Amino acid sequence: MSKLLVIRAHPLTSETSKSMQLTDAFIETYKQTHPDDDVLEQSLYNIAIPEIDLDLFNAWNKLRAGIPFVHLHEAEQTKSTLFEGYTTQFLNMDKIVIANPLWNLQVPTRLKAWIDCICVAGKTFKYSETGEAVGLVSGKKALHIQTNGGVYNGQDPASQYVATMLGFIGVRDFQHIAAEGMDHDPAHADEIMAAAFDKVRAAAAEF
Repeated sequence: MSKLLVIRAHPLTSETSKSMQLTDAFIETYKQTHPDDDVLEQSLYNIAIPEIDLDLFNAWNKLRAGIPFVHLHEAEQTKSTLFEGYTTQFLNMDKIVIANPLWNLQVPTRLKAWIDCICVAGKTFKYSETGEAVGLVSGKKALHIQTNGGVYNGQDPASQYVATMLGFIGVRDFQHIAAEGMDHDPAHADEIMAAAFDKVRAAAAEF
């Protein structure tokens, strides 16, 4: 039995979001073809995702200095607990699906904040004696689902960012599926989405 974490990085639901429609199709097929697996969905716009800010820096500095957790300010306690919780959750999963739209050539900000939670020195990567970054995550597989209004063939900054960060921490089994060009060529939007649905369903069956 494997554990799958699905990260939904869109404030809209599948009623209007194409990326969430593809995510729904993936999950439906995955559950049919992997009935014994556990599937956990996280909608980043329905939960608290801490950004790396002054509260987190203060919390980490105090903890490194040996100050007990109970002596941290309330905001420092809350944000550091949330941050560590997402790190631990990610480490406990076998498979990861990240689904998002392309916004202004980048990922939504909450996805960036979540990725910060899983890129942690000493837990998901380390530095070698020569200063080289070494990923500590092994044995996980990941799929990135993204919808784009234009056509980028995986070379847009958002797709490159997700692939780079997962590779940085050691995830080598990585796939990317994009439904793109719907705004550029709206007359063929339905065809583009139909092809993307076929791809995500096929990926789910083999994931």
